[in-house]
Amino acid sequence: MKTSYRLAAPIYLDWNATAPLLPEAVEAMIHAAQVGWANPSSVHAFGRAARGMVEQARVAVAELTGADPRDIIFTSGGTEANNLALRSLFTQENQGILALSRLEHPSVLRVAEQLERERKARLRWLKIRPTGEIDLSDLAHALKQQSIRMVTLQAINHETGVIQPIEEALQLIQNHPHTHLHCDAIQAFGKYHKPALGADSRSIASHKIRGPKGIGALILKPGISISPLLLGGSQERGMRPGTLDPVAAAGFAAAARYALGLPERYARLSQLRDQLERELLAIAVDARVNGKTGPRAPHITSITWPHWKGDELAAALDLEGICISSGSACSAGTIDPSPVIEAMYDRERALASTRISLGDTTTAREIQEVLQGFRRVLTRR
Repeated sequence: MKTSYRLAAPIYLDWNATAPLLPEAVEAMIHAAQVGWANPSSVHAFGRAARGMVEQARVAVAELTGADPRDIIFTSGGTEANNLALRSLFTQENQGILALSRLEHPSVLRVAEQLERERKARLRWLKIRPTGEIDLSDLAHALKQQSIRMVTLQAINHETGVIQPIEEALQLIQNHPHTHLHCDAIQAFGKYHKPALGADSRSIASHKIRGPKGIGALILKPGISISPLLLGGSQERGMRPGTLDPVAAAGFAAAARYALGLPERYARLSQLRDQLERELLAIAVDARVNGKTGPRAPHITSITWPHWKGDELAAALDLEGICISSGSACSAGTIDPSPVIEAMYDRERALASTRISLGDTTTAREIQEVLQGFRRVLTRR
């Protein structure tokens, strides 16, 4: 008779999905809820107190990202920021070419595909190298052969952790002044110092750095303005109207201040990630690391398990108290394979993949317990 086993406390290794709320952010939000609850657009004392919290957040985020506070446009999160960046440049029919790859996050891919359906943009799909990076020579060819209105390129892939060549892309685009470079910097935000600093626009999200959900930002390069998606207010310099939430802003500010020290904390995770990969591949000798030959962020690993479906393995590990991601998107009751892994390899490999993402509080002891849990699950087949 098999004996079931579950960890005393679940171990969370899905930090790419979201990060645990920082205690300092909770404290800041409780304080803001008590003294900064007013409408920050109001000119009276209560409104000014709320406005002060929003502006403190703007300054904290600016320091973390290397931006001017005036160029930070608060949004409801990373998805809205990506939508705002893309849709603001393609507002009418036949407004040019949008270049991107199949590696992008759905909040970029789906918007781009919709813009194509609306005949507002023509899409130029960039080739992908075996390393999981975009093909820079293909980007150079596209820039030379066509008038590209926007290139959108993520800083770090959300599933494989592969670091995209943002600096090299910037060098190629600098000779094309009419081409806008947007960077989805959501997974790099807080893990690297001032990611994609030279991009024309960058999207970030508070909850990736242990701040609250429901707030993010689009960061613009000085001198760049965009068309709003919404109308009805002058907030955020008219580019994103709507009443700002000072409570969420206070939590975002606390997380941003904490994140100033995150790059060093994340750098140490490469040893834990490498140990995890090494020992998992010793347990399952036919498993493969996706994007292993490319430059990778230190806290992410995507692994294909030939004898498992990714969602089934994630569910089995959940019963062991180990929380990871299958890398699949659940929509309308159906499980689809990871579009990133499918773009890099094939559908079969995508269906058999999982994503493990570590965070700044992940410990060596937790990794050992996770390995024990994997061993119990993988040896059942």
